[in-house]
Amino acid sequence: MLGNAGLTAGVVNELDRALSDHELVKVSARAGERDVRDAALATLAARTSAELVQRVGHVGVFYRRHKELPKILIPD
Repeated sequence: MLGNAGLTAGVVNELDRALSDHELVKVSARAGERDVRDAALATLAARTSAELVQRVGHVGVFYRRHKELPKILIPD
């Protein structure tokens, strides 16, 4: 969850770990105006090498394929 502290190293590290375990992760961004949330979610995606695949309200959904054993198979 992104709170009033914004995008911290702890948030980036936790999302990176969660993506390694689950591939698909929801993150709630409850800080600031829409532009600030959009920028934070985009930065979070870039810093974790993930894709922001969906955004609904305050929630962003991130996807990063597991390198060795993908759980979610996306057709080509």
